[in-house]
Amino acid sequence: MKYRILGKTGFKVSEVSLGTWQLGGKWGEKFNWNTAEAIFNGAIESGVNFIDTADVYNDGLSEEAIGKFLKKVNRKIYVATKSGRKLMPHNTQGYNRKNITGFVEDSLKRLDIETIDLIQLHCPPTEVYFRPEVFEVLDDMKKDGKIQHYGVSVEKVEEALKAIQYPGLASVQIIYNMFRLKPTEIFFKEASKNNVGIIVRVPLASGLLSGKFNKNTLFSEGDHRNFNRDGKFFDKGETFSGVPYEIGLKAVEELKKVFPPEDLAKYSLRWVLMDKNVSCVIPGASNIDQVISNSATSDIPPLSKDQMETVERVYENYIKDHVHLLW
Repeated sequence: MKYRILGKTGFKVSEVSLGTWQLGGKWGEKFNWNTAEAIFNGAIESGVNFIDTADVYNDGLSEEAIGKFLKKVNRKIYVATKSGRKLMPHNTQGYNRKNITGFVEDSLKRLDIETIDLIQLHCPPTEVYFRPEVFEVLDDMKKDGKIQHYGVSVEKVEEALKAIQYPGLASVQIIYNMFRLKPTEIFFKEASKNNVGIIVRVPLASGLLSGKFNKNTLFSEGDHRNFNRDGKFFDKGETFSGVPYEIGLKAVEELKKVFPPEDLAKYSLRWVLMDKNVSCVIPGASNIDQVISNSATSDIPPLSKDQMETVERVYENYIKDHVHLLW
């Protein structure tokens, strides 16, 4: 495993880390504590030292599982969590001192720790990024020792560009993959100038870039890949990166011409890491085999010029018209 610095946090984190949206099972399935612990063990044994979660993942069970696991390890594991999506309704007004403070306190209890390494606003409405008082709350919580650093998880590049203007902001979590190239146009360079770490989420476009799906693939009733393709419940960019499923399948077939089809997921992660502005990528896992496979990405040699050019060509020919102007 190789390591990179996470912006102004100074944390030296595993370039392939662990996301926990589907921790302990696939999306829509019941949380499994034993599976979760196996995933943690596999990740740590593979060199992972950075775990990303959120207070809404499995209704707080993800944070609880991480908290219990931290008690069993003898090395430093950096934990980043997110808050804000518990708001009902999820609106700009809800991002106030009382609510943010309450969310952080609740996460501290579930994680059973005294301070959070990195707290992130969880894809708040765009208007929140234009309210300095929200970030002042986070500055105050940092002074109080409740959090060590703070960042944001964003939907849109424009939100990321606004967020990095706040001097205290340490990181931005953003969707970046072979089907989402827009962040490289301006944002990555600006983030680097501001010493802001970049955490890449949804690196496999909800599994599309694993190369294992086809037009007959069925997803369970509780899986967002089944019910949120049109953004009915939350931003559709979270599901298959906003790419129409059938279009995505065609694009994947083109990618398989230059990447080993059976290892497309690994090479998709390696592609993300080709950009040195990226601090780490946080693929999720529903079993230990996926964790081990994802972690092995760090050992793959740099991609070839032909492979990199093919990704750009596939994006231009199949994907760009569907996503570029939306996020």
